[in-house]
Amino acid sequence: MDFTDKKAIVTGGTRGIGRAIVLDLASNGCNVVFTYFSSDEAALELEKEASEFGVKAFGIKADAAQFSEAQKTVDFAVEKLGGVDILVNNAGITKDGLMLRMSEDDFDKVVNANLKSVFNYTKCVMKPMMGQRYGKIINISSVVAIIGNAGQANYVASKAGVIGMSKSNAREFASRNITVNVVAPGFIETDMTSKLNEKQKEAILTGVPLKREGKPEEIAKVVSFLASSDSDYITGQVISVDGGMAM
Repeated sequence: MDFTDKKAIVTGGTRGIGRAIVLDLASNGCNVVFTYFSSDEAALELEKEASEFGVKAFGIKADAAQFSEAQKTVDFAVEKLGGVDILVNNAGITKDGLMLRMSEDDFDKVVNANLKSVFNYTKCVMKPMMGQRYGKIINISSVVAIIGNAGQANYVASKAGVIGMSKSNAREFASRNITVNVVAPGFIETDMTSKLNEKQKEAILTGVPLKREGKPEEIAKVVSFLASSDSDYITGQVISVDGGMAM
């Protein structure tokens, strides 16, 4: 895949899946602006690593749940890169708990970070993408949006919402040559899963036909495919990268 002269925004880019996406795009020649929420040090490190591929790479601190922050990011990308061809909505959080004990605040925070953020960034990239009559939007959902998961009603609702919004947007934007697709990761090696003990991991893996965790790089490669010209006739689709959990 050749992303020479292409410009991308990746939200939540400094850790796990987001970081792998930034590096995979950069390794294929894509200039990237990525957002982060906390660690300036991690952002500077990623800027340096990505730029070693000979591309432009910039981090910007932004709260994806805030529309004004999304607009700031898009304006920054247009200024630094000259436009936006690719948007990867990856930013997200979890605040797990059984519905009986889940607070309204925990529900709202997860929905805003995981779902409203997709609305925010998608709306903000519409002007540059529609103006150039080209764009690739890839939204990161989750396998649990398809199968459900006890103790994650807020997270599952937000990620299922991402799928519904993506399908609606795919229909709306198709006439402007903008595709919208979803990647639904399964049990992936990230900071979130590293907090699980071995017994918890074994229990989850019983539902994974391939009997192993996925790697962030395996998600990133699918995202890069959907961001490339190889996927020009694919839109409104959900691709599960989950070792067979949701088949």
